[in-house]
Amino acid sequence: MIHETILVGGDRISHRGELYTYFLRNSQEMNPKRKRPVVLICPGGGYYKVSDREAEPIAMQFLARGYHAALLRYSVSPVRYPEALVQLADAVRYLRENRDRFGIDPDRIILQGSSAGGHLAASLGVFWKREFLSRLLDTDSETLRPNGLILSYPVITSGEFAHRDSFVNLLGEEARKEEKLGEQSLELQVNPDTPPAFLWHTATDPTVPVENSLLFFQALRRHHVPAELHIYPVGGHGLALANEETRRDDGFGVQKQCQSWIDLAGEWMKGI
Repeated sequence: MIHETILVGGDRISHRGELYTYFLRNSQEMNPKRKRPVVLICPGGGYYKVSDREAEPIAMQFLARGYHAALLRYSVSPVRYPEALVQLADAVRYLRENRDRFGIDPDRIILQGSSAGGHLAASLGVFWKREFLSRLLDTDSETLRPNGLILSYPVITSGEFAHRDSFVNLLGEEARKEEKLGEQSLELQVNPDTPPAFLWHTATDPTVPVENSLLFFQALRRHHVPAELHIYPVGGHGLALANEETRRDDGFGVQKQCQSWIDLAGEWMKGI
C-alpha cells in the first residue's frame, strides 16, 4: 500500500487540508498496468470537526473492494467557505495529475461524503466548473471534475430542512445573508454537469432530515443526471458503516438495517 500525507489547498488560500492516501500497489502477478477507481472520502462533523468514525473505517471498506481510497481532513470552523471546497478541489487535481504514478483511473474519481462532508462533496459536484476554483488552483476546470458522488445522509439544503449549525460553521457571519445561504443550498445548484450520484439516508434521521437527500435526488432527476437513492426506514444520524466497527463509545451507531449501503455503493460504482 502507498500511504502518504499531502497538503492540499494551493498557495492562494490561508489554510491547508491534509490528504491521506491508501493506494493499492500493482503487482507483476496481478495485472501490473491496472488503473483503479479512487474514492476520495470527506468525513462529516458539522463543519466544526472531521469525524474519525466516517474516515478511515470507510476507506478500508473501499480498499477491500479493490478500489483506491483517499481521505481528506479539511479545514473547519473558524475557517470559512470556500477554503474546504478549494482543498477538496485541489485533492481531486492531485489525484488526476498523479494518475500514472498511483495507477488511478482518471475517469473514475468518486467523492464520498457523510453529513457535512456530504455537503462538501456535493459542493464540488455542482461547483467544479466555477471559475474561481480553477483560478485559485491555477488549472483548468476539467482537472477538478469529480466523476461521481456517494452521499451518506448529506447536509444539502439551507432552507426549511436545514441543519443550521453546519451553515453557521461554514459561513460564519455570512450565514445571516439570504444570498449566501441560498448559494449553499445545493439542490438549487444542481446542473447538467453535476456527476452521477448515489445517496442514502434514514427516514428517521433527527439531525439532518431525509428531505435533504430527497431534494438533491429530485434536482438531479430534473437535470437528467443519473442517481440512485436508498431510504432506510429506521436509524439515527451519523451511522458511518452502521456496524460495530464504527460504534460510538456510548453504543450508538449499530443499525443492522443500514449496513447494506456500502455494498450497494460498491455495486453502483461498477456502472460509473
